[in-house]
Amino acid sequence: MTYNAPAFSSAPRGMRLHIGLLGRRNAGKSSLINALTGQEVAIVSETPGTTTDPVYKSMELQPLGPVVFIDAPGLDDVGDLGTLRVAATKKVLDKIDIALVVTAPDQMPGSEEKDLVACLRAQKVPYLIILNKQDLKPGWSLPTTDDGQPVLPGETLPVSSTNGQGIEALRNRLQEIAPREARRSTILGDLITPNATVVLVTPCDIEAPAGRLILPQVQTLRDILDHDAHAIVTKEDGLTTVLANLKVKPTLVVTDSQVFAQVSRTVPADVPLTSFSILFARYKGNLTDLVAGVAAIPLLKPGDQVLMAEACTHHPIGDDIGRAKIPRALERIVGGKLNFSWCAGADFPANLSSYRLLIHCGGCMINRREMLTRQARAHEAGIPMVNYGVFLAYAQGILPRTLAPLGLAHMLPPLTQNTG
Repeated sequence: MTYNAPAFSSAPRGMRLHIGLLGRRNAGKSSLINALTGQEVAIVSETPGTTTDPVYKSMELQPLGPVVFIDAPGLDDVGDLGTLRVAATKKVLDKIDIALVVTAPDQMPGSEEKDLVACLRAQKVPYLIILNKQDLKPGWSLPTTDDGQPVLPGETLPVSSTNGQGIEALRNRLQEIAPREARRSTILGDLITPNATVVLVTPCDIEAPAGRLILPQVQTLRDILDHDAHAIVTKEDGLTTVLANLKVKPTLVVTDSQVFAQVSRTVPADVPLTSFSILFARYKGNLTDLVAGVAAIPLLKPGDQVLMAEACTHHPIGDDIGRAKIPRALERIVGGKLNFSWCAGADFPANLSSYRLLIHCGGCMINRREMLTRQARAHEAGIPMVNYGVFLAYAQGILPRTLAPLGLAHMLPPLTQNTG
């Protein structure tokens, strides 16, 4: 299976393949990154525990293309801080697409490595066991159990970060085992044809970064250009003029979810309409499951607990979409006050059992693997999950229309809510 790298080398972190380097202190994880990339990108020291927190390095790795290396603290870190570092390392498993379990000849695998491999297998993360430091002890390999089985199950590769032994073979093997589902190849390229016209509606409100577009808008714009189509960008109050000036109706209109109602009234019914957030729900996660989650909304009762989850850690400003707008709209639907909790960045709760609904952002700042992991955890806990765009379209009564361009309008649950 071959991983198809993005067409541009400056891909944001959330669009890159994530490769985690895991193992004990001084197994040579940082040295291995340097050897793979041919650059001194990670600090190397003979002192155990030099890497104290997961370190993210965005690099180009041929033949894979844009990747993120995650250099994790040692599995055998000690002390109170060591325990916290090991916990941080385990969180890395939620987002890595490939794991390299790095071992060394003077560190025979123990319970830490066995538990790690068991977790990787349970989460279906492809991994390789790296037999590092072959220059110190040529030909060394893992011991076997009494019945002749290796102490760690999995494919092994002998390498030396010092003399380069096995590094090229490792690069090629990474290309072969990279999961195809690590990222979708396009945001909306499969919905358009060359020379199509796509209108992007991008409000410039208090939450938009000064002088810039937000990341989903930029990535969608680039995806349109990469597919030899044409994009017209406008604010919501200019949409009527843009549509009137077009000689041919646009192939698609993509809007910020916060102005769904206004844009839906402006765009003719025969012009396909969706949102950046809904496109990213498909690009980063499983949109079908997120749409199915709306069936739980009419069942909510005042006092129920709802989790609002964001992948980034932006500072809420004014009438924030996740802190104010969506909670207000949901309480209007439910007809009473709800108990909201919020999490941001990597602080996704381990225990979701107390929540009746989980509403997640579009996930532009995390990779597909992490979003799918979050969805899987919600599913395992029996907690329905939707995302911002899906919810806002539902609350405005236009969810079928916004899903139609993606071919999903047919699988909607009954829409029986009172939107107020």
